[in-house]
Amino acid sequence: MSPRRLLVAQTLLAGLTGLLYPLCFPDFDLGFLAWVVLLPLHLALAKASLRQAFWLGWLTGLLAFVGVVSWVVTAMHLYGNVPLGISYGLMVLLATYLGLYVGLYTLGAAWLQRALPRLSLLGAPFLWVTLEWLRTYLFSGLPWDLLGYSQYRWLPAIQIADHTGVYGVSFVIVLVNAALADTALWLRHRLRQPSEEQQAAPFPWLSPVTAILSMSLTLLYGEAHIEAASKAPARSLTIGLVQANIDQAHKWDDAYRRETLDRYLRLTTEAARGSDLLIWPEAATPFLFEREAAYREEVTNLARTQQVPLLLGSPALRYYPDGRPYLLNSAYLLAQDGTIVGRYDKQHLVPFGEYIPLKSSLLFFLDKLVEGIGDFEAGRVATIFSLPAQPAFSDAEGPARFGVLICYEVIFPNLVREFARDGADFIVTITNDAWFGPSSAPFQHFGMVVFRAVENRRAVARAANTGISGFIDPQGRILQATPTFEERAVTGTIPLNRTLTVYSRYGDVFAYACVIITGLLAVAARRRRPEAKG
Repeated sequence: MSPRRLLVAQTLLAGLTGLLYPLCFPDFDLGFLAWVVLLPLHLALAKASLRQAFWLGWLTGLLAFVGVVSWVVTAMHLYGNVPLGISYGLMVLLATYLGLYVGLYTLGAAWLQRALPRLSLLGAPFLWVTLEWLRTYLFSGLPWDLLGYSQYRWLPAIQIADHTGVYGVSFVIVLVNAALADTALWLRHRLRQPSEEQQAAPFPWLSPVTAILSMSLTLLYGEAHIEAASKAPARSLTIGLVQANIDQAHKWDDAYRRETLDRYLRLTTEAARGSDLLIWPEAATPFLFEREAAYREEVTNLARTQQVPLLLGSPALRYYPDGRPYLLNSAYLLAQDGTIVGRYDKQHLVPFGEYIPLKSSLLFFLDKLVEGIGDFEAGRVATIFSLPAQPAFSDAEGPARFGVLICYEVIFPNLVREFARDGADFIVTITNDAWFGPSSAPFQHFGMVVFRAVENRRAVARAANTGISGFIDPQGRILQATPTFEERAVTGTIPLNRTLTVYSRYGDVFAYACVIITGLLAVAARRRRPEAKG
């Protein structure tokens, strides 16, 4: 094949992976594709130079993430008032950045192929996880739709997350893809080489056997855990969720304040029947809860009337020492008598949504994406709330306890596990996904929450302004999930658990191991000094 035709073939293969990647996630939800999605890309790398390998990976990542984060345009244009052309440009810029991680992966894989050919494809999952881990934390982090999240509906495949986090699921998926590529390349070699040379290329048993063994052990562990969990007794809690479906354009409009509050009061009365806890979404109150006494009294009176604790989201106004105001994105817990018994302030803020990095040096119009008075400030404490009444977790251990994640925070595994480690019996996440409009983002966001339940073996209750609201059990089973953009009052019962998983105790230790092994492979490859062609 001529170099030109080879490059065209490589580009088409890489592009195929890029186009298939978004289909693995909601709202397409073709998770089975993840097990082969990297195969075309790996085949494209077989005869690529290091430079070509990087650009093929970057192209793949660009196409993939344009599909995954296309909802950014809706958030910026419709609700941030950013011009449509600029919104598309910023979305492509974000996809370009995320695509660099895939480019680094293919560059590393091609380098290993030259320096350590027998270990290159087995090294691929370690490299992939290393880059996913970096994406989680670098530049504030954006671990949106890591490869493992594609399996959120296949429960046996994701139970290992209680040891490895989502990274372990990504690892197995990449290992299977690499083994398939290894096998496909061997078959191509056998078909194309003269018969006397065929014996010189023995079947690459190591990679497929390792992949089959890893996947088999993963599924066996998953099935065994699900079976054992179904027989284990557990204390439970009944929770009422309120999904008021407030249009983002009306949310902070004073003309709709009365209508918004009345809707919450009405739906809460429905959700209160038989509930031990009521939950409103992020920034539910159309006013500053601590600052406006008349409206606050209506809410506190609701808790007193229903005799049920109420968790609600509302901005909190504070002042710097020099008198300048700032906001906190907060969650308040009200006791049955209406008193505030706890507050959590969101720790991981959304860049360009709740604060603007390097604000003075960036385009001024981005400030329109920030709601409220100036930038939000980050909280500092992972608050553990205790329910001020029965049912208790146990007579000896006292009342049930929970942690709250606000919106975007729930996509950060290490942050969620802090709450479980510090004593939460279940997890609450409140969000306002109205920003995303009728896009795939609310479904992607909800799918990632499944992993937080499995990683920590904590049930999750999720209240979202426009959906998806619902309940997820500690095995990742979706117990209830509301439609989007509908008013709903939902009641569900979840199990309580105080046992710590390996992931809750030790966090990203599996990812750290992958980083170390990747480093060792890089050292070994450097000593072999592969020659970069092109």
